[in-house]
Amino acid sequence: MIVEEISFVRRYSLIYTCIVSFILLAPLYFYVKHKIDMQDVRTEVELKSIQSHTINAMDTFGNKPDSTFEFPKFNNYQSGLYSNDFSVIFSQINEPLPSYMPGYHSEGSSRFLITALPEKKYFFANYLISKTTISYTDILLEASVIAFGIIILILLLSFYFLNSFSLPFKRVNEKLDEFIKESMHEMNTPLSIINVNVDLFNSMHESNKYLQRIKSASKSLSTIYNDMDYLIKQNRVEYKDEIINLEEFVKERMEYFELICQLNNITMTLHRATQTQIFFNPTKLQRILDNTLSNAIKFSHKNGKINVYISKNENDGICLTIQDYGQGIKHPEKITNRYYREQENKNGFGIGMNIVKSIVDKSDITMDIQSTYLKGTTVTYIFNKSLLIDKVV
Repeated sequence: MIVEEISFVRRYSLIYTCIVSFILLAPLYFYVKHKIDMQDVRTEVELKSIQSHTINAMDTFGNKPDSTFEFPKFNNYQSGLYSNDFSVIFSQINEPLPSYMPGYHSEGSSRFLITALPEKKYFFANYLISKTTISYTDILLEASVIAFGIIILILLLSFYFLNSFSLPFKRVNEKLDEFIKESMHEMNTPLSIINVNVDLFNSMHESNKYLQRIKSASKSLSTIYNDMDYLIKQNRVEYKDEIINLEEFVKERMEYFELICQLNNITMTLHRATQTQIFFNPTKLQRILDNTLSNAIKFSHKNGKINVYISKNENDGICLTIQDYGQGIKHPEKITNRYYREQENKNGFGIGMNIVKSIVDKSDITMDIQSTYLKGTTVTYIFNKSLLIDKVV
């Protein structure tokens, strides 16, 4: 539960940060746009100032054919004189012009100012054109620093407030966890006593249907107990893998449910086409088998049958298939949702197949559920090659 709370705080901190950042960064966008526009205005004014200085220099020089006019030079600014057809009379500009219309023009990072000159007054030129290069690096750097500061501040505040807000719920969940663990422990003792005493009584006296029902009910309770126990421990206990003979393990779990099958006259048969060993955790494999087999039994008709197949697939993996011919599932896509139950009158909490899916998703196992309502269900688990430790025979 604690792990989920931390995940909750992190997830919603990010969501709130994104929402609030979007709201606060919208004005920053307009601020940056305004700064860029203002820089363009300043650049246009500077280009006009450069041209004014150049025209004043030409006015001072006049049309003196016997003298040499030194065209004004400025750092980061280039200018040129052009004829009426925009052929070059003199120019410091080395790139093509973006337009031939008088006015202020932009081309990428270059800015041009084209000004018409009086006819034949300045070296027979018709246009004075000035050019400079503009950069928004300082503006964008400033905006990036502001945006980064806003996002970090919002993220820290969101995490702090959500963490503080979740503290009461965390304490409640901790208490609830303790209560569930203690309850599970208290349940395990009487459940074990029931199973042991039923077995002793059965060995001392002749078996009868009432005793079988007690034994069957205790096994059903044990399956539910094991699901709850796994659910509580899955984020706290490290389940280590070991070598498992798949056929022997499947046989053992089928024998465990044999008495429950007998009460409903259900025949469960293992069909083995291959034998292999896998490297997997026994507790996880038991949860997969127990939940799938118990569902197959639960939704089978009386006098029905369940077939279990172990076979090799075309990708050298191992297929474990459990097929029943019972009620079927109306909504197979929902069967792995937590707390989902197809029939409310059937026992269980709707967590078994959700546990199975969580195990499968974290392992190199592929799960496939095919079901036809009122005709039966087939659940297939494919143990891929990475889980096999020897060659399939």
